[in-house]
Amino acid sequence: MFILVNLKAYPCDPIEVATAARDVADSSGVRIAVSPQAADLARVAETGVETWAQHVSPNAHGSHTGSTLAEAVADNGAEGTLINHSENRLKLADIDGSVGAAERADLETVVCANNPAQIGAATALSPDAVAVEPPELIGGDVSVATADPGIVEDAVAAAAAVDDAVDVFCGAGVSTGEDVAAAADLGASGVLLASGVAKADDPAAVLEDLVSEI
Repeated sequence: MFILVNLKAYPCDPIEVATAARDVADSSGVRIAVSPQAADLARVAETGVETWAQHVSPNAHGSHTGSTLAEAVADNGAEGTLINHSENRLKLADIDGSVGAAERADLETVVCANNPAQIGAATALSPDAVAVEPPELIGGDVSVATADPGIVEDAVAAAAAVDDAVDVFCGAGVSTGEDVAAAADLGASGVLLASGVAKADDPAAVLEDLVSEI
């Protein structure tokens, strides 16, 4: 099971979260990664935690002011990247371009989508994984695996129908070990979460609970 903690633009201490994630991953043997703001990538990577970018742009080197270059995030310690998060949606052609840019920089990819139909389309672009995240549940207190288990099962089926080598993750409302276990029971091989860790008074305690039932 893979746990990817997206820090978004929350006012948290990325080093505190990264250090906690590294320690819990080491002690539990569970794969945990942290996705900070682009400006924090290098110093988060220096903690030794697996580090992911929140986004990479579909372009290569050149006149692209304001873009997030895949090679730049890789050079600053990122091992993977989210693409098409619900809060940073892209056109299909740009998702394809971003997946290609990430592959060029040897970054692992997770393409986010709202529903199983979009999961199928995203899977066809050959990322390493896809993640179903219903927008209405993002940032909430109820996990998608509890609120709408069918959407996770359907997402797993939709991806398998296109390319069963692409992993399926789920996100939105995940915050406890029970949520992670429920996601696994529904066929997901990873979870995405953000506020449950980034807004926690004790990120280490939350992370320990997240891995407790794996």
